[in-house]
Order: sequence, then C-alpha cells, then structure tokens
Amino acid sequence: MGAGTAGLLAGAALAALVTAAGTGAAGAPAPAAAPVMGGLVAAPGGEGPKARWVRDEARFAPVGAFVPSEAVTYDLDLLPAAAWIRVGQAVSRSETTVVAEVRGLRPGRAYGAHVHTGVCGADPQAAKGHYQHKVDPVQPSTDPAYVNPYNEVWLDFTTDAEGAGRAVARHSWGFRPGEAASVVIHDQQGGAGARLGCFSVPFVSPEDAPGRG
Repeated sequence: MGAGTAGLLAGAALAALVTAAGTGAAGAPAPAAAPVMGGLVAAPGGEGPKARWVRDEARFAPVGAFVPSEAVTYDLDLLPAAAWIRVGQAVSRSETTVVAEVRGLRPGRAYGAHVHTGVCGADPQAAKGHYQHKVDPVQPSTDPAYVNPYNEVWLDFTTDAEGAGRAVARHSWGFRPGEAASVVIHDQQGGAGARLGCFSVPFVSPEDAPGRG
C-alpha cells in the first residue's frame, strides 16, 4: 500500500473516516448515494482541530446512463453497474491518508486502484495519469522510479466472498491544489492495467488543513 509516516493526527482522522463503515462492511447494505461530507478532526487531548477530512460515495453507472453518476464503469462484467464506492481523505499540514471501500464487485478478485489527475469521463483516458508527488518529466510515466506506491497513491485491493474490498494509503506529503481528481479502478494490481471504472473525488490539499494562513 502507500508509504510515508503515519502519525497520531492521521490516525485520529482515519478513525473518523472509517467509523461508519466498521470492519465488517461487506455484509451491510450500501446507501444509494450521498453528498460530499467533510469536517475537522481533533487531535488527542482536545487541542483543537488538526486535520480536515472529506468523504464521498456513489454507485457506478455505465457511460450514457439515464441517471448519470460521478462513478463510471467501463466494464460491466468486472465492475457492474450499481456497484458502490466510497473514498475518504484525511489531510493535515504534514500527511495525507486516503481510504477506499467498494462493494458489489466480482468476489475473490484482485483489483488495482490509484489516484489520478483528471476527472472521469466517457473516455477512460479522461482521468489522465497517476497523481505523482515527484512528477516524471517523461509522460506517460512508466519509469519505476516514479511509478511506485511511495510516489503515487496506490489503493490495490482484493475483494472478499461478498465482492467487497478496502484499501488504505498513507503518505507524509499532500496533494498539490487541483491536481488530484479521481480514483481509477484497474483490472490488475501494480502500476498499470486496463481501466475498469473511475470515480471523481474532490480531494483537498494541505493548504486546506486547519492552521494555514
């Protein structure tokens, strides 16, 4: 998964993100949809808000669906319509934690997932490339020095018998403003793979964390 140093503040923020889901989310019914949620997470000891969190969720819909969705599936076999995804982010001035949860996918299968720089569209390539902390000067990026879970946000997961999966990535750096825009699910784990679906996510940057300015 992701790398970096996970401190107490990210731990508190992460706990707030996953409390509603719990550890047994696979057996619980997923809500149809919900607006973007956000807030502040207080550090242990009551010192005040130290991290900002956002959480968004949706059900996947195919391109051209009568009811559009922020989550688009490009492969109805491996990523069925109405499959559910939730992505949460906790960000402080020094670190970022991203949590991805899915339900309704093919059971017992490995999937890859990464944060991408573009919003989702009818064309799977609309999401552009992986978000990179240190940007590869050669694009599209294939150099393992840049395409790795330390420099990017990888959220690979394997679904359980119910088709549910979950991944967490932690980094000691944050997103540059406006440069992280979606989570793309791939047909294989690692740094590449066909794009099965895409979920546009309003990620925030350290500049949005409490205590700035």
